[in-house]
Amino acid sequence: MAKRKYFTIDEANRTLPLVQRIVQDIVDEYRGWKECLARYELAAAYQRPEEGESPDAVALRRRVDEIAQQINDYIAELEQIGCVLKGFDDGLVDFRCKFGRRDVWLCWKLGETEVAHWHELDAGYRSRQPIAPELAGDSSDR
Repeated sequence: MAKRKYFTIDEANRTLPLVQRIVQDIVDEYRGWKECLARYELAAAYQRPEEGESPDAVALRRRVDEIAQQINDYIAELEQIGCVLKGFDDGLVDFRCKFGRRDVWLCWKLGETEVAHWHELDAGYRSRQPIAPELAGDSSDR
Protein backbone atom coordinates (compact mmCIF):
# COMPACT_ATOMS: atom_id res chain seq x y z
CA MET A 1 0.00 0.00 0.00
CA ALA A 2 1.34 3.43 -0.96
CA LYS A 3 2.31 5.82 1.79
CA ARG A 4 -0.15 8.66 2.24
CA LYS A 5 1.30 12.00 1.10
CA TYR A 6 1.00 14.97 3.44
CA PHE A 7 1.64 18.46 2.14
CA THR A 8 2.72 21.58 3.91
CA ILE A 9 1.02 24.70 2.61
CA ASP A 10 4.25 25.70 0.87
CA GLU A 11 4.59 22.28 -0.77
CA ALA A 12 1.00 22.39 -2.00
CA ASN A 13 1.58 25.85 -3.46
CA ARG A 14 4.81 24.73 -5.16
CA THR A 15 2.90 21.96 -6.97
CA LEU A 16 0.27 24.38 -8.32
CA PRO A 17 1.85 25.12 -11.73
CA LEU A 18 1.76 21.41 -12.60
CA VAL A 19 -1.52 20.72 -10.81
CA GLN A 20 -3.14 23.67 -12.56
CA ARG A 21 -2.14 22.40 -16.02
CA ILE A 22 -3.44 18.90 -15.29
CA VAL A 23 -6.68 20.15 -13.75
CA GLN A 24 -7.29 22.53 -16.68
CA ASP A 25 -6.91 19.54 -19.02
CA ILE A 26 -9.37 17.54 -16.91
CA VAL A 27 -11.96 20.34 -16.89
CA ASP A 28 -11.64 20.82 -20.66
CA GLU A 29 -11.83 17.09 -21.41
CA TYR A 30 -14.76 16.67 -19.02
CA ARG A 31 -16.75 19.32 -20.89
CA GLY A 32 -16.03 17.48 -24.14
CA TRP A 33 -16.94 14.15 -22.56
CA LYS A 34 -20.31 15.49 -21.37
CA GLU A 35 -21.10 16.90 -24.82
CA CYS A 36 -20.10 13.68 -26.56
CA LEU A 37 -22.06 11.59 -24.08
CA ALA A 38 -25.17 13.71 -24.65
CA ARG A 39 -24.83 13.25 -28.43
CA TYR A 40 -24.40 9.49 -27.97
CA GLU A 41 -27.45 9.26 -25.69
CA LEU A 42 -29.51 11.17 -28.23
CA ALA A 43 -28.35 8.90 -31.07
CA ALA A 44 -29.02 5.79 -28.96
CA ALA A 45 -32.51 7.01 -28.01
CA TYR A 46 -33.62 6.94 -31.64
CA GLN A 47 -32.31 3.45 -32.39
CA ARG A 48 -34.41 0.35 -32.60
CA PRO A 49 -33.05 -2.51 -30.49
CA GLU A 50 -33.42 -5.00 -33.32
CA GLU A 51 -31.24 -2.83 -35.58
CA GLY A 52 -28.34 -2.43 -33.13
CA GLU A 53 -26.17 0.67 -32.86
CA SER A 54 -25.73 2.87 -35.89
CA PRO A 55 -22.18 3.56 -37.10
CA ASP A 56 -22.53 7.13 -35.76
CA ALA A 57 -23.57 5.85 -32.33
CA VAL A 58 -20.67 3.37 -32.28
CA ALA A 59 -18.22 6.15 -33.15
CA LEU A 60 -19.67 8.41 -30.44
CA ARG A 61 -19.53 5.63 -27.84
CA ARG A 62 -15.88 4.97 -28.69
CA ARG A 63 -15.11 8.67 -28.41
CA VAL A 64 -16.84 8.83 -25.01
CA ASP A 65 -14.64 5.93 -23.87
CA GLU A 66 -11.46 7.54 -25.25
CA ILE A 67 -12.13 10.83 -23.48
CA ALA A 68 -12.96 9.00 -20.23
CA GLN A 69 -9.64 7.15 -20.44
CA GLN A 70 -7.76 10.40 -20.98
CA ILE A 71 -9.48 11.91 -17.93
CA ASN A 72 -8.56 8.84 -15.89
CA ASP A 73 -4.93 9.23 -17.00
CA TYR A 74 -4.94 12.85 -15.81
CA ILE A 75 -6.46 11.81 -12.47
CA ALA A 76 -3.69 9.22 -12.10
CA GLU A 77 -1.13 12.02 -12.62
CA LEU A 78 -2.73 13.99 -9.79
CA GLU A 79 -2.65 10.90 -7.58
CA GLN A 80 1.07 10.48 -8.32
CA ILE A 81 1.62 14.03 -7.11
CA GLY A 82 -0.37 13.15 -3.98
CA CYS A 83 -3.47 15.29 -4.36
CA VAL A 84 -7.08 14.31 -4.96
CA LEU A 85 -9.50 15.62 -7.59
CA LYS A 86 -12.79 16.51 -5.92
CA GLY A 87 -14.68 18.31 -8.69
CA PHE A 88 -14.70 17.86 -12.47
CA ASP A 89 -16.75 20.93 -13.38
CA ASP A 90 -14.83 23.50 -11.37
CA GLY A 91 -11.43 21.82 -11.00
CA LEU A 92 -11.52 21.29 -7.27
CA VAL A 93 -8.45 19.63 -5.70
CA ASP A 94 -7.60 18.66 -2.12
CA PHE A 95 -4.16 18.12 -0.57
CA ARG A 96 -3.89 16.15 2.68
CA CYS A 97 -2.20 18.15 5.42
CA LYS A 98 -1.62 17.99 9.16
CA PHE A 99 -2.54 20.90 11.39
CA GLY A 100 -0.86 19.77 14.57
CA ARG A 101 -2.14 16.20 15.03
CA ARG A 102 -5.26 16.71 12.91
CA ASP A 103 -5.50 15.52 9.33
CA VAL A 104 -7.28 18.10 7.16
CA TRP A 105 -7.63 18.90 3.47
CA LEU A 106 -5.99 21.93 1.96
CA CYS A 107 -8.48 23.03 -0.68
CA TRP A 108 -7.77 24.65 -4.06
CA LYS A 109 -9.96 25.44 -7.05
CA LEU A 110 -8.94 26.13 -10.64
CA GLY A 111 -8.53 29.86 -11.08
CA GLU A 112 -7.20 30.49 -7.58
CA THR A 113 -3.62 31.72 -7.41
CA GLU A 114 -2.63 29.78 -4.29
CA VAL A 115 -3.75 27.19 -1.79
CA ALA A 116 -5.39 29.44 0.78
CA HIS A 117 -8.27 27.36 2.21
CA TRP A 118 -8.79 24.19 4.19
CA HIS A 119 -11.60 21.96 5.47
CA GLU A 120 -12.04 18.91 7.66
CA LEU A 121 -11.62 15.47 6.05
CA ASP A 122 -15.32 14.71 6.33
CA ALA A 123 -16.42 18.12 5.03
CA GLY A 124 -16.48 19.52 1.54
CA TYR A 125 -15.93 22.66 -0.46
CA ARG A 126 -18.83 24.51 1.17
CA SER A 127 -17.17 24.08 4.57
CA ARG A 128 -13.79 25.41 3.53
CA GLN A 129 -12.22 28.22 5.50
CA PRO A 130 -9.30 30.58 4.89
CA ILE A 131 -6.03 29.29 6.30
CA ALA A 132 -5.38 31.34 9.41
CA PRO A 133 -1.77 32.43 10.04
CA GLU A 134 -1.57 30.30 13.20
CA LEU A 135 -2.58 27.22 11.18
CA ALA A 136 -0.13 27.98 8.39
CA GLY A 137 2.74 27.79 10.85
CA ASP A 138 1.37 24.53 12.25
CA SER A 139 1.22 22.51 9.02
CA SER A 140 3.83 19.82 8.68
CA ASP A 141 4.63 16.94 6.36
CA ARG A 142 4.74 14.19 8.95
